[in-house]
Amino acid sequence: MALKIRLRPQGRVHRPFYRIVVADCHTPRNGRYVEALGWYNPFETEKEKHLSLKEERLQYWIEQGAVMTENVEALAASATPDVIKKKRERERGHLAKIAAKRKARKKTREKSSEG
Repeated sequence: MALKIRLRPQGRVHRPFYRIVVADCHTPRNGRYVEALGWYNPFETEKEKHLSLKEERLQYWIEQGAVMTENVEALAASATPDVIKKKRERERGHLAKIAAKRKARKKTREKSSEG
C-alpha cells in the first residue's frame, strides 16, 4: 500500500479548511484516510490557529515510507523544520549510497575488462 501525506479539504464554500492526513494514494481526495496528523487554516491570522501538526507522527509515517505532497512539505517545513531536515539528510545518505555502489560496479567492470 503506497501512502501519501496530503491535504484533505474541509469547511465551507469560499472558506477552506484542510486536514493533513495519511491516506492510500488510490483513495479519492475526500475519501478514507489512515490517520489525521493535523490541520491547516489558510484564513487564520494567528500563528497558533493557522497550522497544527503532530511532529512525532509525521516523522513516524515518513520513516514508514509515506510520501509528502509539495504543499504538505512546504507547510511542514514552516511548522516542523527538524522533520524536514531529517528527511533530506536521509535522502542525501541514500543517494550517496547509490553513488558508491555505482562507483564500485564501474571499478569491477574496468578490472574485469583489463584482465
